Amino acid sequence: MSDDTADRSRPGIERLLEVMRLLRDPERGCPWDKEQSFATIAPYTIEEAYEVTDAIRREAWDELAGELGDLLLQVVYHAQMAEEAGLFDFDTVAHGIADKMIRRHPHVFGAAVVESAAAQRRAWEEVKAAERAGKAADPSVLADLPLALPALTRAEKLQRRAARIGFDWPEPAPILAKIEEELEEVRESLAAGRGKEKLEEEIGDLLFAVVNLARRLEVDAEAALRAANAKFERRFREVEARARAAGGDPAQLGLAALDALWEEVKAEERGRSSARGS
Repeated sequence: MSDDTADRSRPGIERLLEVMRLLRDPERGCPWDKEQSFATIAPYTIEEAYEVTDAIRREAWDELAGELGDLLLQVVYHAQMAEEAGLFDFDTVAHGIADKMIRRHPHVFGAAVVESAAAQRRAWEEVKAAERAGKAADPSVLADLPLALPALTRAEKLQRRAARIGFDWPEPAPILAKIEEELEEVRESLAAGRGKEKLEEEIGDLLFAVVNLARRLEVDAEAALRAANAKFERRFREVEARARAAGGDPAQLGLAALDALWEEVKAEERGRSSARGS
């Protein structure tokens, strides 16, 4: 095995593939890297994908190349382990995705005509459905949705799949009514003193209905919740800072005082937002 890993004049992907081969080499490799498996690396793959998304959301363009490199490393890692097991190699992965993109874009690589992005999305879904029908034993439109997807994302995808065969409300009003119905069932479960399992079921139904509303309004539920998380964190950190600036311990203030600070921070944020919009 050659070791030209320091040669930056080589194509980057060739160099990276060799780095990974050396890391996994039975004799010369890293002890930690050699003992990894698909299962142990998979969580890192998910984590790196989220870090790419986070850099984009923050517009941290100086970080994005590094985060994309971390994500690419995950693909190379899985491909190297697959090659060692005699399953496939990196070229199989690269050619496979290239073939898929060509197949799913006949308006670019063939004679088909697509007049808009919306028409392309419909054509894309039709090609995907035909591919699934050709290879899957499961005939359901819900087949092949990974269980490991974030729950909000998977809920939206399940709903989109069901909508393909007409199982969908045409407008938001009945979805809002469904949300109110599910919220009332949560209230009833609380009032009846039902156990945690029943409450989990009812709250799950409520969340599923909220995702349905987001989908109908063309709002990315996962992105919306991330933004809400960020807003909560920003405001709560400011609450903590103001409590400490006043000489207090946030943990000792109590709910009423913390809530008063929260409302103060929220009102100031809204005031700034209104001033920018005027």
